[in-house]
Amino acid sequence: MAWLLVFFPIAFGLETFAAEHHLPIFIASSLAILPLAKWMGDATEQLATFFGEGVGGLLNATFGNAAELIIALVALRAGLYDVVKASIAGSIIGNVLLVLGAAMLAGGLRHDEQKFNASAARSQATMLVLAALALVLPAYFQTAAGTTAQGLERLSVSISVVLLLAYLLNLAFALITHRALFAGAHQPDELKPQTSKARALSVLALATVGIGWMSEIMVGTIGPAAQELGLSKIFVGVFVVAIVGNAVEHATAIFAAMKNRMDLSLSIAIGSSVQIALFVTPVLVLASFFIGPTPMDLAFPAGLVLLVLISVLITAQVANDGRSDWLEGVQLLTIYVVLALTLFFVPGNSAGSH
Repeated sequence: MAWLLVFFPIAFGLETFAAEHHLPIFIASSLAILPLAKWMGDATEQLATFFGEGVGGLLNATFGNAAELIIALVALRAGLYDVVKASIAGSIIGNVLLVLGAAMLAGGLRHDEQKFNASAARSQATMLVLAALALVLPAYFQTAAGTTAQGLERLSVSISVVLLLAYLLNLAFALITHRALFAGAHQPDELKPQTSKARALSVLALATVGIGWMSEIMVGTIGPAAQELGLSKIFVGVFVVAIVGNAVEHATAIFAAMKNRMDLSLSIAIGSSVQIALFVTPVLVLASFFIGPTPMDLAFPAGLVLLVLISVLITAQVANDGRSDWLEGVQLLTIYVVLALTLFFVPGNSAGSH
């Protein structure tokens, strides 16, 4: 995908000299992110050979979600809370249905049946269910009689703090107390690193900066580009921005599955969603008190909450048996397409209304 790097200067040039052409800028900046995501994925895979599948997946999720966080912070500063919430929901849905489904399909076409550590996968899936349930309560609280904006803000901040604490404890479980559980089936001597740690980390840092730059250009064109395409900002946030923002996880999880490294693939797909739900979302809520025009709450639109709940419950079921094949991948992708069609045919922005 190296030739796609040509869109990096194209996006910068359009943004500088033809800022009124929003759709071309959106497309160019989105395409420019893809080769940088591939670099990031390659570097992460190399780091996984040093640190193990679990840590490698965590590193990939962290650097991959850096782009997602930057996109959300820029939208937050502009007061585009509907886009922020849609991209959060879209990231969770996309990782557990699109990314995991594509990984299982690609891996299953090369290998009849693939194994992964069911205990580790169940642990992460349970954390994801916990986070999804935490998003249901503010939406219910908002519809309750006598709810005030101040009360909703206090509830959102309180839940955000609890989710951050849960995320820190989840890290301690995965990286300290039960690290062996997330090490993966591949032993270090089976996977020979092709580069040094320093070089891999340097590539990760460089790619993250480039993705952050292109993401900032892209987010400024979301509204006008969506209007030109005849799509709602909610649909663009859930399915377009989320896919581009998580291109790192998409590429690396699929390549890992094709190499029969399903532990790494699941660690990336599910781990990224856990990080979005337990870390990125609370950070955005707390950050909105400082950079947003008004504080952002956790009361997601009921439709988005339902989509997230369906996605995480299905993922928990898939992660339960410790095996996968191409048909399970097709099933996850089918659900993703059905959800996309449902949101696509919802008139206007009603899918984003409370």
